Amino acid sequence: MATLLIVDDDDDVLVASRLLLRNEFADIHICTDPAEISALIDAHSFDAVLLDLNFGPGESSAAQGMHWLEHIHQKDPHLSVVAMTAHSDVEIAVRAVKAGATDFVTKPWENERLLATVLSAVELSRSRREAEQLRRNNRALHELAAPPVTSIVSESPQMADVLEIVAKVAPSDASVLILGENGTGKELIAQEIHRQSPRAEQVFLAVDLGAVTESLFEAELFGHKKGAFTGARTDRLGRFQAAEGGTLFLDEVGNLPLQLQAKLLRALQEGEVTPVGADKPEPTNVRVVAATSVSPQKLRDPEHFRPDLLFRLNTVEIQLPALRERRGDILPIARHYLAINAQKYRQESMSFSSEAELALLDYDWPGNVRALHHAVERAVILAKENEIDAPDLQLPAQVATRASPPSEEGTLSLDQMEKAAINDALRRHGFNISHAAKELGLTRASLYRRMEKHGL
Repeated sequence: MATLLIVDDDDDVLVASRLLLRNEFADIHICTDPAEISALIDAHSFDAVLLDLNFGPGESSAAQGMHWLEHIHQKDPHLSVVAMTAHSDVEIAVRAVKAGATDFVTKPWENERLLATVLSAVELSRSRREAEQLRRNNRALHELAAPPVTSIVSESPQMADVLEIVAKVAPSDASVLILGENGTGKELIAQEIHRQSPRAEQVFLAVDLGAVTESLFEAELFGHKKGAFTGARTDRLGRFQAAEGGTLFLDEVGNLPLQLQAKLLRALQEGEVTPVGADKPEPTNVRVVAATSVSPQKLRDPEHFRPDLLFRLNTVEIQLPALRERRGDILPIARHYLAINAQKYRQESMSFSSEAELALLDYDWPGNVRALHHAVERAVILAKENEIDAPDLQLPAQVATRASPPSEEGTLSLDQMEKAAINDALRRHGFNISHAAKELGLTRASLYRRMEKHGL
């Protein structure tokens, strides 16, 4: 049961209201002097206050009542206040409601009206406090569940172009589709879009659609009601509702079967979802960022992916280059992960030998950044010295794919010689464009054009 405070300078009013309400409240406190309100609120946890608006003989302006109404809201903004006034002062009562009172009753009152009004005020106080508690819980969960702030390590022009697109699209609410091979960092780019967006203070929630079974797709994304199916013992929020106000990252969206694509499309088109077992839809407010490792050609095949869903997802499309296509990032990323894992495994002052760096640069990294991370972590664990050597990386043998074949005459053509010279210079300087261009006697722009020409 609830606790009530009644404030009135008329003893008859205090006695009558207390007698009427005593069966509905566990504790009722009465007060004739409004100056005691502050101390009473500090000492008790009230669920509602019944407050007279006029105190003292002949007082009719409600100035004191308005003052104490404001004071109560400052002390406890979630506490509901019911104003009391005479029949002739209904206009004042309306002013009190505009100033923040939950409702008002006129004296003399109708018992049913007073009882219903005060009980409604109690429910409102409780609802406000529950909502505030949920907000605090959500903030705590958001801080705990927020993705780790991971810097994007890059020195390559290819990734500079990607990050420029990210900076342009992030402040908007446009849907973004990120394309790229497995391990290229699609989720990291999605997190960066969220971090730079107006939704950054809200939740970032990732869903691996490739791991969601067809039978649980709707329950996972849209939620379900208690009893909707066997095992649904309570209501459960779906990912769309859980990400409310934030960003929902739909990973591996290209792997969704066509029949599930239709359900996702409907949610995106309508801006609402219907939990399994519910009678009506619920509105959602999320920013959707999707990603897939499916090739652009397959993604645009109507037999594999719905064109109307693709249209909804790719307002802006970002293609992440494979690591082999941005070799200037290999060593910076490797050194970044070396520092992280050296600290993780309590290894001091670890570095790569020159042979290890050449091995890192020469490898094609079919698993991209993820594979590079694993290789560096493994090397930190297995290395016998503080300097990691090429064998410590345990890179699998690969067939050379970048070298140009000799011409029919058994000698290199001029194009082949140019490509080999550029490739050698880039490798010697760890794919530092400025240093390689200086050695070759080229400007950076000229070197970029020749790299593009030779597919380097």
